[in-house]
Amino acid sequence: MTKKLYIFSGLGADERVFHRLDFSDFTTTFIKWIVPLDNEAIENYATRLLDQITTAKPTLIGLSFGGLIAVEVAKQIDTEKVILIASAKTKKEIPFYYRFAGQLGLHKLLPTRLLKSSNFITNWFFGTSSTFDKRLLKQILIDTDPTFLKWAIDKLAKWTNITHTKNIFHIHGASDKILPLTFVNSNVKIINGGHLMTLNKAEELSKILRQQI
Repeated sequence: MTKKLYIFSGLGADERVFHRLDFSDFTTTFIKWIVPLDNEAIENYATRLLDQITTAKPTLIGLSFGGLIAVEVAKQIDTEKVILIASAKTKKEIPFYYRFAGQLGLHKLLPTRLLKSSNFITNWFFGTSSTFDKRLLKQILIDTDPTFLKWAIDKLAKWTNITHTKNIFHIHGASDKILPLTFVNSNVKIINGGHLMTLNKAEELSKILRQQI
């Protein structure tokens, strides 16, 4: 039987950021983000995504914010494996300055227009360098639902999880500027890997993923 993978994309992104990864031997389900309820807790949001998971003891893959959601899902159901890419396992792996901003509510002062803009700064933060990758990032930011974006940033900054999920495997880029490696204890480090290394380190990532799956 072909193994089924459930994949959680990054902050407001979708399956486009995974299009270079080789999942040819697997059946993939890309979890669709849903509109968060007013002041919805991240745990409740994860519960509402469970309808999209139809396999017993599934394998979950989470990129960036999707990794946080994958961890929250894994706290509610049995999983075979949880693979995180450019993400965090607990609140301790979220940079202290994000958590500080979350405590003071500073992140809420950021205008949505700025969060959804694409320029040399966002390209630097996400680690996109090729023309195609920059265009893709720009389109993803344009397509991102502003309500979900602000909610997700709030949940990232205020994440309280301290539970160490079992069967977890963490892949992180050495050059990640959004979630720097210095705060993370990963199983595998990708040299020169940025936050969107699913695009520019796809071959290396695919090999690691196939070994782990």
